Amino acid sequence: MEFTARLRYLQTSPQKVRLVVDQIRGKAVEEAAGILQLSRKQAARDVEKLLKSAVANAENRDEHVDVDRLYVKEVFVDGGPTLKRIRPAPMGRAFRILKRQSHVTIKLDTRKGQEES
Repeated sequence: MEFTARLRYLQTSPQKVRLVVDQIRGKAVEEAAGILQLSRKQAARDVEKLLKSAVANAENRDEHVDVDRLYVKEVFVDGGPTLKRIRPAPMGRAFRILKRQSHVTIKLDTRKGQEES
């Protein structure tokens, strides 16, 4: 069974978040949490919270789920709305500043095989 968690309107550019997300794709949940804790990227904190939320969703929806067998099946980052700001420049000009946002989605699933008896 697949379990999903979404983080919307993260105030970080999708390019920066994808650097973090690519490190945990396909990993076990415990290993992914360890990677995110040790990462020096600022976006790793938000992705770690999202991963914990996805695990909590799995426990809440299915009481018999084994958290040790969960893995990150799919994770992707989409661009959100861009805030457009203007910064004054010399000689009466203006420079545009784009503050990009992201939508992050994590899907967890249980590993097949290695049934416990």
